[in-house]
Amino acid sequence: MPRSLETLAFENAYVALPEDYYRRVAPEPLRNARLVAFNAEASALLDLDPAEAARPDFVAYFNGEKRLPNSDPIATLYAGHQFGVYVPQLGDGRALLLGEVRNARGEKWEVQLKGSGRTPYSRAGDGRAVLRSTIREYLGSEAMHALGIPTTRALCVIGSDEPVYRETIERGALLVRLAPTHIRFGSLEVFFYRRRPEDVARLANYVIERFFPDFRKLDEPERFAAFLQEVTARTARLVAQWQAVGFAHGVLNTDNMSILGLTLDYGPFGFLDDYDPHFICNHSDGTGRYAFDQQPGIVLWNLRCLAQTLAPLAPRERLAAALGAFRDLFFDEYERLMFAKLGLSDPRAEDAELLADWLELLARNRADYTIAFRRLAEVVPEDPAHPANGRLQDAFTDREAVAAWLDRYGARLAQDKLPPAERRRRMQGVNPKYILRNYLAQMAIERAQDGDFTEIERLLDALRRPYDEQPAQARYAEPPPAWGRRLEISCSS
Repeated sequence: MPRSLETLAFENAYVALPEDYYRRVAPEPLRNARLVAFNAEASALLDLDPAEAARPDFVAYFNGEKRLPNSDPIATLYAGHQFGVYVPQLGDGRALLLGEVRNARGEKWEVQLKGSGRTPYSRAGDGRAVLRSTIREYLGSEAMHALGIPTTRALCVIGSDEPVYRETIERGALLVRLAPTHIRFGSLEVFFYRRRPEDVARLANYVIERFFPDFRKLDEPERFAAFLQEVTARTARLVAQWQAVGFAHGVLNTDNMSILGLTLDYGPFGFLDDYDPHFICNHSDGTGRYAFDQQPGIVLWNLRCLAQTLAPLAPRERLAAALGAFRDLFFDEYERLMFAKLGLSDPRAEDAELLADWLELLARNRADYTIAFRRLAEVVPEDPAHPANGRLQDAFTDREAVAAWLDRYGARLAQDKLPPAERRRRMQGVNPKYILRNYLAQMAIERAQDGDFTEIERLLDALRRPYDEQPAQARYAEPPPAWGRRLEISCSS
């Protein structure tokens, strides 16, 4: 049965951990707060009645003017490697964990406020978020969920008249986001670098108890090795999914890496428009450390940091074996996804060359990654004059090179013997038509900054069904206009 705000089944197991793992903090209400966007799909995770969003005090509860019954707001401690340099204390500088809500299915979802004011971990920060960044995370996390990629979820965006100083003065806002846990690699790292292995073990056991219960029967050294092995496997699959769909995270610091293999902390992220394997979506990343093609290597680097954190607790050879499995786990999943995007039902070793040549064509011609794959599903290689083949070639400058590749592709499809209609259906089910392009997010943000929040919901409606044709939403599948190409996204949020 749907619940009201007052009857949400809040718990907070994290506060049973030692007190220096967190600090209790009351949220600081934003001025003249109002609801900008509400996600009924995410509310179902909490068993929250969507009609509650229409209540006059809905915003007051999440803005900190009223406290949700049994919630216990805390800011959690963590550290992390930022751009390869260890920063000894970070923590929730602008986020508060209200607690967990248990739904009727027995699932627990942490409810976190992002932008709710200063905490003891804010350092020189103001503890706020801005409307621009909260809308991007709201749309980004829900778009990723619709694509089938593990991610945090977003319940709502609350806007305000509060001035927040970034590169310019912007309006403060607050995102309510959900996840089974927001624990990150850096949550464990902070205790390793403080030479407190017993606290690394305590927090790792907390995660294992709640999310990897099968490991509880193992003795502690093997348990922690199995823990790293599972985190490595989940993370390898996650980054393979990012690469396949053309998603660049932008800031893959260890404090932005989820211990459950979720996409966490949407800062200056971006989806590929033109295919550029060296795409950098974060204008602060001058060296390209977190460029699109660097993500698998950086994720492995981050996993090594996690392994180092667990080294006092587990056999080093077992930790090394867990890390050593990353490459095969990643490439197996990446090739599976990419061969499916090519419509190959029975992949073979030689298909790697066909894929590599296709990607090289995309890069050399700066073809739109999403549009090219989507149009590839429509081609009829055995009929060079078919209009669908021409539409694909229109996405490239070197049409002859595309035609030559299509000849090879057609010969390969003939070996598969998959009926063309079935191939097309399968390819359309893994090659999205709709992604959250930066220019689309920017248009929704600009309208919201002018007080019109309707574009957020219209855009999200299209993103919720990324693989469907949706003729009425076709404008959201267009390539970016000239002004929308290569938008630089700031870390400041």
